[in-house]
Amino acid sequence: MPAATPSVSFDDIVAARDRIAQYVLRTPLVRLNVDAPNEIWLKLENLQPIGSFKLRGALNRMLSASSEDLEEGVLTASAGNMAQGVAWGSKRLGVPCSVVVPDHAPAAKVDAIERLGGRVSRVPFNDWWQILVDHQAPGHSGMFIHPVSDPFVVAGNGTIGLEIAEDLPAVDSVIVPYGGGGLSSGIATALQTAIPSARVYAAEVDTASPFAASLDAGTPTPFDYVPSFVDGIGGRTVLAEMWPLTSALLAGSKVVSLGKVAEAIRLLVARNRVVAEGAGAASVAAALASEETEKTIVCIVSGGNIDPLKLATILSGDIP
Repeated sequence: MPAATPSVSFDDIVAARDRIAQYVLRTPLVRLNVDAPNEIWLKLENLQPIGSFKLRGALNRMLSASSEDLEEGVLTASAGNMAQGVAWGSKRLGVPCSVVVPDHAPAAKVDAIERLGGRVSRVPFNDWWQILVDHQAPGHSGMFIHPVSDPFVVAGNGTIGLEIAEDLPAVDSVIVPYGGGGLSSGIATALQTAIPSARVYAAEVDTASPFAASLDAGTPTPFDYVPSFVDGIGGRTVLAEMWPLTSALLAGSKVVSLGKVAEAIRLLVARNRVVAEGAGAASVAAALASEETEKTIVCIVSGGNIDPLKLATILSGDIP
């Protein structure tokens, strides 16, 4: 039986903000120091305690759970950032945490999960993706927290949209890295009420752009996914339960090359002293390449958990 499309309201997002406020950073919104025809602003989620926005959704889900739900701990499937969010939260709540990661998960993220007390299991990418599709991980115990389509996770992500609306009410568009759609749909749901005129776009890389392919086809479409240093977004297809939500809420997808993402990482370091992982810089790459006429653009810098050796390679002018 297919998973249900998450149902999230503006009120759910407001409640999530109140629930997680004492734990998460209200991240700054700063201007990108670059000459461009548009005003480009950076929502710096890489500054969260775990270096990623994922803390918002993970905490909202755990803080909404009963003590009975958490009795056997928590479990998630993640390439790294959601796992860190769940592990960070579980450590503070005093419950066990187990994480299933794909075999290409970067060492920097796996090390961080283990440092936070999470038990890590590596599986082949196809097996890991199937966990996301099935919403369960056979052989593992704990309350399963889906990294994308759990409604409490989406609502927690949406708190970013509330902050953007308060700090920059003149925003014309927001560009959001697209992993599974939980971040972009949460932000779009918040802005739909707070700033109805603002458009929300996905940012994808051309080696992993199932949402763009699905928009072109009008239905979720398989994509020939190629792993890269941009490990936090992309997949083999759009999750079926997210398609009705993201296809209705998002204005489109902006697809960029790995080279453009690497350029954006270098630019963020050189101009703003900001370290972004590949997924986090994808939105900036998309904004710089955009042909849209919106004057004021916000880029979600979703995370900064990049392997130091990969960052060094990119800063030296190469692509890992």
